[in-house]
Amino acid sequence: METEELLQKVRKIEIKTKGLSNNIFAGEYHSAFKGRGMAFSEVREYQYGDDVRDIDWNVTARFGKPYVKVFEEERELTVMLLVDVSGSLDFGTQVQSKRQLLTEIAATLAFSAIQNNDKIGVIFFSDKVEKFIPPKKGRKHILFIIRELLTFYPESSKTDVGQAVEFMTNAIKKRCTVFLLSDFFDPKDYANQLTIANSRHDVVALQIYDRRMVELPDVGIVKMLDAETGKETFIDTSSSAVRRAHHEWWVTHQSWLKNTFSKSSIDHISVRTDEDYVRALMNLFRKRSYS
Repeated sequence: METEELLQKVRKIEIKTKGLSNNIFAGEYHSAFKGRGMAFSEVREYQYGDDVRDIDWNVTARFGKPYVKVFEEERELTVMLLVDVSGSLDFGTQVQSKRQLLTEIAATLAFSAIQNNDKIGVIFFSDKVEKFIPPKKGRKHILFIIRELLTFYPESSKTDVGQAVEFMTNAIKKRCTVFLLSDFFDPKDYANQLTIANSRHDVVALQIYDRRMVELPDVGIVKMLDAETGKETFIDTSSSAVRRAHHEWWVTHQSWLKNTFSKSSIDHISVRTDEDYVRALMNLFRKRSYS
């Protein structure tokens, strides 16, 4: 990617995602991912987006305006993005590929974190940890992350979610919020790694998928390429039995995935490449704020 083209893409993503995090997500993110019940630090005046459950009623009554308790965990949070960079993310039949959508969501979460003065780090993974960017603060660090999201090229095209989660658990000692972004096309069982990670950190899973993974269109014989293995196959999409089998495979996969997250007590959402991810994230934030 040419330098000028890259800068334009970085700037475009920054403008859109920073605007979303500033104007839409700031309060919801703060309520959803700031730890409560931690060591008390201080009180400050109530700000828009603060959780009303944190209001200190004694101080509020004394000064005649609302004050909230600030806990140590709320003063600074560490956020880790676990970003799947395997070959299957390049697939997309709608307005964008899974990788493009994942990049934009990751950038939005990064700006939401920095808006709350949190540290942010990234782990790029395939079937191995491809790159580890330690958590830091600052706009310069965020823009570096976005450039990496746009340009990083993995050594492997396969997927190993469990290994990435295990690496994060061992690498990050202080409790943090973890966003695991992937299409979760990994045949291995990683429930144990997720359970251990979620006992030490706060793990949230975001699945990115394309509508053609749910159902195949009737367009005749189609050559399909497995981006992770390189294997090519021909599929007769005019066959209702083939289309039905494909849909049943998807339903089985989603049921297994939902069960895996449930066993690990992990919040999760699924976002389709032609859907509004803003609504999906807001629903996730609100669900966590009031649970």
